[in-house]
Amino acid sequence: MTVHFIGAGPGAADLITVRGRDLIASSPVCLYAGALVPVELLDHCPPGARKIDTANLNLDEIIAELSAAHTAGHDIARLHSGDPSVFSAMAEQMRRLDALNIPYDVTPGVPAYAAAAATLARELTVPEVGQTVILTRIAGSASAMPAGEDLATLGASQATLVLHLAVQQIDRVVDELVPNYGPDCPAAVVARASRDDEVIVRGTLADIADQVKAAGIRRTAVIIVGKVLSATTFRDSHLYSADRSR
Repeated sequence: MTVHFIGAGPGAADLITVRGRDLIASSPVCLYAGALVPVELLDHCPPGARKIDTANLNLDEIIAELSAAHTAGHDIARLHSGDPSVFSAMAEQMRRLDALNIPYDVTPGVPAYAAAAATLARELTVPEVGQTVILTRIAGSASAMPAGEDLATLGASQATLVLHLAVQQIDRVVDELVPNYGPDCPAAVVARASRDDEVIVRGTLADIADQVKAAGIRRTAVIIVGKVLSATTFRDSHLYSADRSR
């Protein structure tokens, strides 16, 4: 029996992959983060499935549920918001499952930053404007950031920067990015990307913090900073160039 880590997508229930949906439908046990995973996805569970909201469980309790289901011979759908490869706390669960010799696999999902870029109708890699995207967060009440991954260091590249789990400290984000990006650098914040109650704020580093506060955004948001957000005059890509040898 297998634990299936499944990326449930950014919020809209229909943004789960076909594989993820089918694994939910074939698993007698489903663990999901109730505060983040759309409840509609539970409609895909088979009749009589055991559905466990992990929002109020600690790691030991989650592993106990996974282990019990495995012992009972049941496949488990373990739903994580967005894509489980980024800021999902999947690695610590895998480490515990390895120690227990419980098999698992991973099904990717649509990440929150991709949903935010789609909402903004922006490509995050624009020819000769920005070709690098940095996904990061800032230190807070959670684990500390590794040495060299502070915003001042990462911002020195002036690459497109995507911050998760940071909107509550938007003033700090702005203060640490302005020295490298400048106050006129385009910035955007998308809260609850892809959901019916999605909120979008666009501006620059000079005014984005005030706009975020005015909109009442405090969680479940992605911050994007970079010149690609306002780029309109750039060369066409080589991919579709008439000069490209085909």
